Amino acid sequence: MSDARLKDRVAVVAGAAGGIGREIAQRLARDGARLVLLDLNPSALDALARQLPGATALQADLTDEGAVSAAMAQAEQVHGRLDVLVHSVGVTGPSLPVHEYPVAEWHRTLAINLHSAFLCGRAVVPAMLRNGYGRIVNIASIAGKEGNAQQSAYSVAKAGVIALTKSMGKELATTPVRVNAIAPAVIRTPLIDQMTPELLATVLGKIPMGRPGEPEEVAHLAAWLCSPECSFSTGSTFDLSGGRATY
Repeated sequence: MSDARLKDRVAVVAGAAGGIGREIAQRLARDGARLVLLDLNPSALDALARQLPGATALQADLTDEGAVSAAMAQAEQVHGRLDVLVHSVGVTGPSLPVHEYPVAEWHRTLAINLHSAFLCGRAVVPAMLRNGYGRIVNIASIAGKEGNAQQSAYSVAKAGVIALTKSMGKELATTPVRVNAIAPAVIRTPLIDQMTPELLATVLGKIPMGRPGEPEEVAHLAAWLCSPECSFSTGSTFDLSGGRATY
């Protein structure tokens, strides 16, 4: 069902080809948004675009400043405005203790999860301020609040996403732009396949509901955070953890 609460709004979904990003893109389309789909995976991106008539699909390396700036400029040129950004770019990286963690993988994991969030947020804010409306939703993780053993880079990156969200929310609090984050526990997406069976069993064991979350459950919350109804919440992190979160 659609309530058209995002009718005529232009929503950029970064990491649109991923499990969570794809579900959010489909939900925002049902809510009436015109979509810009950003991802590095061309085949998955094109497949999603075929499901969403009218969507603009742009392949881009979202860890590269020039590529992000060019993609956002092209999106604004095509649609005339940018109103919503959902940043759902992420990898878990290797599951290793800190003293065994490869430095190159550390940099890669932080670049994909955190640096891309900074670049995308930085690029869209001017357009949002010009248009008088903006909603930025960053997909963080419960790992960013608690720190997962064997996932230091991922935990640090997602903690950074939460801090970035708080900083931007405060900076933009007196403008029409709202910036919030969602901190899911483990969600049933292909990212689960990057975990060792032992790590997966550990993280599921921490969830009182005893199951992973579903991508559509993330999309329901994201849709509200993107809407005009989210008017007095900014710089906040919303837990989606099946009862795992304790603060």
